[in-house]
Formats: sequence, structure tokens, C-alpha cells
Amino acid sequence: MYEYRDGKILTDRLLLRPFTLDDADEVARMCGTGEIQKSVLSMPYPYTREDAAAWISKHDERRRARSCYDFAVTDRETGTLYGAISLVLHVKDSPTAELGYWIGKEYRNRGYATEAARAIIEYAFSELMLHRVYAGHFGSNIPSGCVMQKAGMKREGVLRDHFFKNGRYEDEVIYGIVSMDYDTYG
Repeated sequence: MYEYRDGKILTDRLLLRPFTLDDADEVARMCGTGEIQKSVLSMPYPYTREDAAAWISKHDERRRARSCYDFAVTDRETGTLYGAISLVLHVKDSPTAELGYWIGKEYRNRGYATEAARAIIEYAFSELMLHRVYAGHFGSNIPSGCVMQKAGMKREGVLRDHFFKNGRYEDEVIYGIVSMDYDTYG
């Protein structure tokens, strides 16, 4: 369960909030190592503060256009930035969104991605009134698939050799959840 208040999502341990330009240095630090780019399709490397600031500066416009909802994944008590999570609506006025996320390497394996994913899926159905949320991960990124499963998503299929990344072809494994599953969610 989550609580939605003033454009922010609160969970037991996390606060999902809009990014601000004050986050740019920390985003650049986490993304600048190259570790996150291994499993994110469109993130440049090297990743600079300017890249982070440019990305963050687009968030308000994308939210107003109802094309993307980006949230900083932070500690509810300390405000420490752990990563990012988003819902992207690729087709205007479609009741479907793609879930995407990343967590800084030093904050992984603590359940933050799963907790954030569960909350944003619930937000998608209860606040945005979406019908479907889906996500994909590289076949080599098994932990991301575990997050999707723990968040209540079902594996729907595999697109073989769908992307060329890191010098090799990668399968894309697709997961999804629809609103009618929401009643039994959790």
C-alpha cells in the first residue's frame, strides 16, 4: 500500500517524489560509473551532470503532457536518493504505460526497486486510472525480472535478440499487469 500526497508517493520506507535540479549531481554520480547503462537501453555513457540536468529539466513538461511520470526513489526518513522510477505513456491518451527504473549499485538488493515498483503500479491503477502496465528487461538482467515478478507482474514473452547493447544482441523479456489483476494485487 502507498499514500499519494502532493505529487509524492509514500511507502513504508520510501518517498517517491519529483526530481529537482538539486538531484543532478547525485544522479550523475550514480549513472556516471557505467554500471546502470549496462541494463538501461537509452542512457548515454559517459553520463555527466549536464546529462542529468537535461533529463530532469524535461520532467515537468512530460508530466503536464501526461506522457511520462518520473519519480526519484528516496529514503522516506533521510531523503537519500536511491534511484529513479517512471511510467511512460507512449501513445497519447492510451490507458497503458511502460514501467522503467534503476537503482544505484550501492543500494541494490535491499528491496527498494520492488517496493517502488509495487507503489507506482498501484498509483498507475488508482490515480492515473490506467488499464495496463508493462516492463521489459534484458535477458541477461535476471534481477530486474525478479523485481517485476515480486511487484505482481506476469511474464508475457521474450523478444529474441531484440536489442544490440554492450557489443551483443540481447533478448527483451516482457512482463505486464492489467487493472483487473489489481483487485488481487499484493
